[in-house]
Amino acid sequence: MCGIVGYVGPQSALDVVMAGLKRLEYRGYDSAGVAVLADGGLATAKRAGKLVNLDKELSEHPLPSAATGIGHTRWATHGGPTDANAHPHLDNAGRVAVVHNGIIENFAPLRAELAERGHELPSETDTEVVAHLLAEEYSACADLAEAMRLVCGRLEGAFTLVAVHADAPDVVVGARRNSPLVVGVGEGEYFLASDVAAFIAHTRNAVELGQDQVVELRREGVTVTGFDGTPADVRSYHVDWDASAAEKSGYASFMLKEIAEQPKAVADTLLGRIDGSGTLSLDEVRIPAAVLREVDKVVVVACGTAFHAGLIAKYAIEHWTRIPCEVELASEFRYRDPILDQQTLVIAISQSGETMDTLMALRHAREQGARVLAICNTNGSTIPRESDAVLYTHAGPEVAVASTKAFLTQLVACYLVALYLGQVRGTKYGDEIGDVVRDLSGISGAVERVLETMDPVRELARSLAHKNTVLFLGRHVGHPVALEGALKLKELAYMHAEGFAAGELKHGPIALIEEDLPVVVVVPSPRGRSVLHDKIVSNIQEIRARGARTVVIAEEGDEAVVPYADHLVRIPATPTLLQPLVATVPLQVFACELATARGNEVDQPRNLAKSVTVE
Repeated sequence: MCGIVGYVGPQSALDVVMAGLKRLEYRGYDSAGVAVLADGGLATAKRAGKLVNLDKELSEHPLPSAATGIGHTRWATHGGPTDANAHPHLDNAGRVAVVHNGIIENFAPLRAELAERGHELPSETDTEVVAHLLAEEYSACADLAEAMRLVCGRLEGAFTLVAVHADAPDVVVGARRNSPLVVGVGEGEYFLASDVAAFIAHTRNAVELGQDQVVELRREGVTVTGFDGTPADVRSYHVDWDASAAEKSGYASFMLKEIAEQPKAVADTLLGRIDGSGTLSLDEVRIPAAVLREVDKVVVVACGTAFHAGLIAKYAIEHWTRIPCEVELASEFRYRDPILDQQTLVIAISQSGETMDTLMALRHAREQGARVLAICNTNGSTIPRESDAVLYTHAGPEVAVASTKAFLTQLVACYLVALYLGQVRGTKYGDEIGDVVRDLSGISGAVERVLETMDPVRELARSLAHKNTVLFLGRHVGHPVALEGALKLKELAYMHAEGFAAGELKHGPIALIEEDLPVVVVVPSPRGRSVLHDKIVSNIQEIRARGARTVVIAEEGDEAVVPYADHLVRIPATPTLLQPLVATVPLQVFACELATARGNEVDQPRNLAKSVTVE
C-alpha cells in the first residue's frame, strides 16, 4: 500500500519524485502529494484523487526548483481521502515535512500530548503527530537523523517514515519498522522509495534497510543506524531488471503484458536450479539437509492469490514427500494458536515480501521454533530477510494489482521445494525427480500455446460482460484453480464469483444453478485422475440439465466432455499436479477481458493495493 519517494542530488527533485510516484501507482492510493526544499523553506502540493489531480495543481501553481524532495501516494486509513489528509504533513511552523506508510497505533495519546503543548493538528491522520514530534526533537538537537531516532523510539505500530527539514536543505531521512523502504544509489545522487521501481530509471544499485533502522541521505553518501544510534550493517544488491521491464511495451495494460510474459517468467524461475544430472540445487535454501530430513509437518502461510498457490503446493508436497501439509490464511494463522515445533517447516509465500499478515505469521512461527522458507519475487524485502531460507521467483516486476505471472512462478517454486524435500528425504528417486523436472521444463512452451489460442475466450468474456454472477468448479488441484479464477473475476470485474470443489456441488451450491448461469469447470486429466474425471463430467451434466451455461476447460484429446460443453477451452495435456500452470491462464485472460468490456481499470482495481503492508 502507498508509495514513497525521496531524492537528493543534482536533478530536479520534483521531476524525479513525480516520475517515481507514477511508477508506484500500481500499489493503490487515493491521494498524492510532494514537498521540496527550496530558498530556505518548504514548498508543498497535495491533492485527493489520482496523480493527474496533483499534476494539474503543479501546472497551475508551480513549485520552485529544488534538488531535494519527497513524495507520497496515500491509501486512506486514518481519515478519508481529502486534500487535508494527503501527505506530506507539516509541523505548525512549516519547517518539517513527513510522509508515512503504515499505521502508528499510539497516535491518539501522542496527539493529545501535542495538543496540550499547544500544537494544532488539523488533519485526521496518525501521520501528522510525527511532523510535530520531529519539529520538537530537531529544535533540541539540530540533527534530523537523531530527531528521527528519538521519535521512532516513541512510536508503536508498523511504519515507514521519510522526512525533510527546511534547515537541512540537502538531507532526506527515512526510518522503517515492518514496512518496506529501500535506498537507490546513483552517481552523486540517492533515492529512497518503498519499491525499487520508483528509481529504476536512474539506477539499478540498491541498499536494503533492515528492521528498526534509520537512513540519512546526503549528496556525500548514505548513513544507516539502528533506532538506538549504533551503526548498522547493510547489504547492497543489483536489481536484475531495468526500467523497460516496468513499462507497458505497447500493451493496453500491465496485466495484459504480464499475462503474456508468463512463459518467460516460468522458464526463468527454473533457470540454474537443476544440474546436468537432473539433481535439484537450491543454493538459496540454507536449511541443512539434516534438518529437512527431520521435518514432520509442513505449514504454508499466505494471503489471496498466494494462498491458492499454497493449496496447490499441498498436493505436491504430500504426494512427493509423504509429509503432512497444512495451508493457512496468514491473517488467521497466529490468532488460532497453531501447533508448531522445531520439526515444522513453514513456507511463507508473498510476491512483494512485505505482506504484513504473512510477515507476522512467519515471526510467530519462528518464535515457536519452526524453520521458515520464503517464496518471494522481491529481492531484499522483509519476509526473505527474516526467514531461514528463501527461494526467489524470477517473475520480474509485476505492476498490475491482480497477480498473474507471480502466481505461476510461485507454483513453480512450490513444485521445486516439494521436489527438493523429496530429494533430501529420499522419498523420490533421482530418475523420478528428473521426469518431473523435464515436465516442468516443458510448461513454458505449453503456456505459450495456451496464450496463442485465447481469442475465443476473449470473445466469450465480452459476451458475458452483462452477467452478475459466474461460478467456478474444480476437483483435486483444479479446486484451487477454480478459487483463483473466481478471485480474479472479483478483483477485476467486480462481479459476484465463487469457486467450489465440484464434489461439494450437491451439498448446497447446486441451489445456485439457474437458467443461463455461466459455470466454469476445470476438468482433471482423464489419464491421471480417471475416477475424478468421470465424476466431474457427471457434475457438468447435472448443472447443464438445470439450464446453466457450461464453460469447460479440458485438456487436448478429452472427448468425453464435448457433448456437455457450451463453450470448450482446450489446454495442453500435462501431468495432473502441473495442470494448474496451464489451466489458470485462460481464467486470467477471461477476467481481464471481461473487466475491460465492463469499462473497469484492470491494472488498478478499486479499493485494492498491490502490497498490503498493514494487518
